[in-house]
Amino acid sequence: MTATASQNSVQSTSMLKIYDWYNGPYPARVRIALAEKSLLPRTEFVSVNLWRGEHKKPEFLRLNYSGTLPVLELQDGTLIAECTAITQYLDALDGSPTLTGRTPVEKGLIQMMTKRAEIEFLDAVSVYFHHATPGLGPEVELYQNAEWGNRMRDKAVRGMRYFDEVLRRQPFVAGDSFSMADIAVLGGMIFSALVELPVPEECSALREWHARMQERPSVQQWRAMVERGEPQN
Repeated sequence: MTATASQNSVQSTSMLKIYDWYNGPYPARVRIALAEKSLLPRTEFVSVNLWRGEHKKPEFLRLNYSGTLPVLELQDGTLIAECTAITQYLDALDGSPTLTGRTPVEKGLIQMMTKRAEIEFLDAVSVYFHHATPGLGPEVELYQNAEWGNRMRDKAVRGMRYFDEVLRRQPFVAGDSFSMADIAVLGGMIFSALVELPVPEECSALREWHARMQERPSVQQWRAMVERGEPQN
């Protein structure tokens, strides 16, 4: 066995450590991916309290300089941030099911639609939350621009309409199969619910897709974790 193969074998059986917050919309993306791949039993979750600004404290910034969640820490100390990067690692670790695509075309389409889900929808809701609502509170939200936040709210609604059009043509966000792109749009829907930003009534395809997604075991597992909650550390 080569050194690389031996390392991959160790990684495939080792525990995973995720720094996140139990009901955060971005952490939800990785938790759903872990559930899809049946990796939750191998995962240790370390709570980083968003409402207390722990993700902006020096202790956490040493793990991820951008101060965002989630972060994956491997047993050798390697740190991987960003939901797409973590999901790509999980797919390389265990290829069944594949969330990032198998063929070059699938990989390209999933990456494209995931990026669009982030820019046009999920990240826009996040900016609205942090700038045009109380957000995480005055101790965390040190600068707010309500005008910019409200513009991003409108952009998020446009994003909902875009994905409604996409889902009128195909069953999933990137084509015929559930993928990382669907999880990214789910993140946007989760965040929208938290900030009470409704989906336009006319977006029937997006609403129908969202209802179908609620029946997926991975989403139900994520919801159960949220309902159980975690210690307010």
